[in-house]
Amino acid sequence: MGKATIGDQELALLQYIAEHSNASVGEVATGYGEPRGLARSTVLTMMERLRSKAYLRRRQVQGVYRYSPATGPGEVMRSAVGQFVEKTLSGSVSPFVAWMSERGQVSDSELAELEALVVQLQTRRKET
Repeated sequence: MGKATIGDQELALLQYIAEHSNASVGEVATGYGEPRGLARSTVLTMMERLRSKAYLRRRQVQGVYRYSPATGPGEVMRSAVGQFVEKTLSGSVSPFVAWMSERGQVSDSELAELEALVVQLQTRRKET
């Protein structure tokens, strides 16, 4: 069974913590919460919820809990995209790919990355 799902606000908070690893609740409340109008208690609740879902870990340093992601940022994003595809798109990536092609704002590096992924998928398919 995979990790518990997370919402948009939790994902944004997790990304913030990934960029500011080993942050205290106070630091996150100031840097992330205040600009969004979130109280310190709300930020703490969200952080503890993410910790209970195994997305964050904490350790005590000189009497203060410091939080950091339990996994790399890539895994968090893959999990969020996977949840989106499964729940919103009923498991089909075609609507997502169609949206990307219509968007027309794919950089050369993104396009190269997508092409490499297609090659990887084709290779896996041939191996099975």
